[in-house]
Amino acid sequence: MTKKQGMRSALMALALAGGLMATAPAHAEGTLTVSSPQDPGSWDPVDTFLVNWSSVATNIYDGLTYRGPDTKLVPGLATSWEELDNGTRIRFHLREGVTFQNGEAFNADAVKFTFDRLMGDEGKKGPQRSNYAAIKSVEVIDENTVDMNLTQPDPVLLTKLAGYGAMIVPPKYIAEKGEDFFNAHPIGTGPFKMVSYEPKVGVTLEAYAGHWGGAPKLSMVKYRFISEPSTAVAELQAGNVDLVIPPTIPIGMIPTIQEDENIDVVSTVSPTVYALRFNTGNGITADEKVRKAMIYGVDRQAIIDSILGGQAAPIASFQGDLSFGIDPEMKPLPYDPTKAKALLKEAGVAPGAKIQIDIRGNDATFNEVVQAVASYLQIIGLNATIKPYETNVLLNDIIPAGKTGAMFQQSWGGWTLDYDNTAYFMYHTGEKWNPYDSDPDLDKLLESQRAITDRAKREEILQSIAHYTADRALEMPLYNLNAIFGVSKRVKGFVPVPDSRLRLTEVSVD
Repeated sequence: MTKKQGMRSALMALALAGGLMATAPAHAEGTLTVSSPQDPGSWDPVDTFLVNWSSVATNIYDGLTYRGPDTKLVPGLATSWEELDNGTRIRFHLREGVTFQNGEAFNADAVKFTFDRLMGDEGKKGPQRSNYAAIKSVEVIDENTVDMNLTQPDPVLLTKLAGYGAMIVPPKYIAEKGEDFFNAHPIGTGPFKMVSYEPKVGVTLEAYAGHWGGAPKLSMVKYRFISEPSTAVAELQAGNVDLVIPPTIPIGMIPTIQEDENIDVVSTVSPTVYALRFNTGNGITADEKVRKAMIYGVDRQAIIDSILGGQAAPIASFQGDLSFGIDPEMKPLPYDPTKAKALLKEAGVAPGAKIQIDIRGNDATFNEVVQAVASYLQIIGLNATIKPYETNVLLNDIIPAGKTGAMFQQSWGGWTLDYDNTAYFMYHTGEKWNPYDSDPDLDKLLESQRAITDRAKREEILQSIAHYTADRALEMPLYNLNAIFGVSKRVKGFVPVPDSRLRLTEVSVD
């Protein structure tokens, strides 16, 4: 038996042990099967922030605007728009003849309903509303025209309208069925309709032939929620899955996958960044000196070189090279264990002090990274233990409630490719992802840039925010990771997208 055959046999055995593998690969005609690592739990656009929601829901819903793999913004449900009143009013001209997947008409009333709901009590329950805080009201001008009135200009709003909370939803359907029903039975105007959803297991989408952009090439897309990376790879190699989406594939398994003549590994630069954020509210990491000592004490470049295999780049702030607001001259703190030990001594931290690092349990690559981090921290005198959580538990119950250890994993897509979309959520007082810190000066900086339309001036403020947060050592910036996809060669027309928001209309399968 060759090494390749042995590896394949081992992976197939693993899949069989998990009860996930059929006796032989079988594909319905025109069906694409996708492995996604997480069930978002709700399909309502106002309920979520998760990339794994968007990798499915980008096919179910449309926004007024659309941004594709080339990152250029183009018309969506709005065919055109103009900014009026010095940017405090945007008039949208809507696409005519569009219907939701249940036959309900899309029109100006649907747009108003969507944003009234987002900015009202229903939106208040979820994490998306503050992203659209500049919207004061939506006014129906006629059946195919709406005005979006803003409290102040928002230079990123048109991009925000291409995803997540701004996806247009059907008012009559929601009124008839109710909010809870809509969470599990979404209806949009997108090219695929969800026809089944089994929590923790998967969803099935069928092509919507009536889509305004034309029917998709695929007849069906099946998403399977496979949280264990090795199982997802085994299913890909067994032919039971056609596409594995980020952040599933462990870096260490890429060479093995590349040996398989039926599979391609495709990667592209992404906005996704990884950090270990600090509990600044209590414990030894409430002290800035301790936080900086921990950053100095970890050789992040060595981790990138040894574990990430060229699929990542170092970062100095919590953003990657695609982000508007990055300062290319800003450098990460260097690896300096001597300085780290000195800072810990100044802070009065006793050798052997214990800290806890909270992570997502299903992220195999990051698990290796954090093991290395813990080893480096041990060298400077800190005893780090790693606590894995189920992803939804960590994101929904632990971090927002301020129940983490000294450090906690934060990966962030920054899907607008604008630092505001990261920084405001991470650092502004009262935001879900900022359970510990409150800094009035930082709040002012974050708020000030949101109303500025002068691109150069706004970029300067965003760069100052990056420097400010680095000076305060609010997180240990780790790396900007490529988006890595495992793709069966039976898949045609697949284009990797930086933000994993997959639109599958042009994809087909042999």
